[in-house]
Amino acid sequence: MNMKKWCLFLTLYACACLLAACAASGGTVGETDVLPQEEPVGDTVVCRVISVLEGGTLILAEEDGDTGLYTVTPGDETLTLDGTDFDPAAPGAYQALPGGTLVGTTVTVTFDGGIQESWPMGFSGVTALDFSTGNFDDLGALYLQVLEDLWNVDSGLNENITELGVDLSQTRLSGSEQAAVAYAFGAAHGLMAMETTYDQLAADGYLTPVSLGDPAGEGEEKPELYQWETGCLFSITESEEPVVFSLPNMGPGDQMPDYDGVSFDARKWRSPLGAYYFTDCTAVSSGGHWGRYTVGSEMIS
Repeated sequence: MNMKKWCLFLTLYACACLLAACAASGGTVGETDVLPQEEPVGDTVVCRVISVLEGGTLILAEEDGDTGLYTVTPGDETLTLDGTDFDPAAPGAYQALPGGTLVGTTVTVTFDGGIQESWPMGFSGVTALDFSTGNFDDLGALYLQVLEDLWNVDSGLNENITELGVDLSQTRLSGSEQAAVAYAFGAAHGLMAMETTYDQLAADGYLTPVSLGDPAGEGEEKPELYQWETGCLFSITESEEPVVFSLPNMGPGDQMPDYDGVSFDARKWRSPLGAYYFTDCTAVSSGGHWGRYTVGSEMIS
């Protein structure tokens, strides 16, 4: 076999091998292999931290929903704060946070499992918790403090109750934030708080009639009113009253700092003759941190 025939044989042999390889793989000549795409690291849910229970468990309210209430206890997963490593046990770890805690931050929870169908819900296989102060707001913590202050004043009204109602429907909190505040308040007192209103309690049969008798001695009883014998209803109602405050150190030409304000009333109620009120309350926030509030007046019935 001369050199030309030998080169032709090698060329034909190479072509035959290429065609056989393409046929075996189901491809065609010139087709480019496509590498498989990487699977996502895990699912994510963005929440706001509403409270921190004893032991470090976080109560979370889902940002994009009205019913998402979760708990998570930070452990061995990756923790970051505003994109940098975060060690809760490190000295000064919370100094940069407006309220000195994680409450009010948002957190992106990354998990590779499912959602635990409990109440509150939980995450399976949490791999990372990324906290952020970019959209900080701890109004939920402020209202939780208001409820706690109501609990402690004239405590006989809620002594030995076995049921607890919380009504935050007339506040700017989202549905999930309302649920988280109610849960945190109940957990602090060993009760499972129900989100409800006075009308809903009456419709569901929780209230029983109570007669005020005949205090005037005229032979006729007062019309029947209602009481919650086994429980107490706590409520906060925001008003549209503007919140204005002055800074004594401000002079002519000084710029008023950027702030937000809220005015509200708060009440705990057990019966017509068993209720306590905080009225004309106000609070202001700077950078989403609400801090303290003031009470205009207090009333008891």
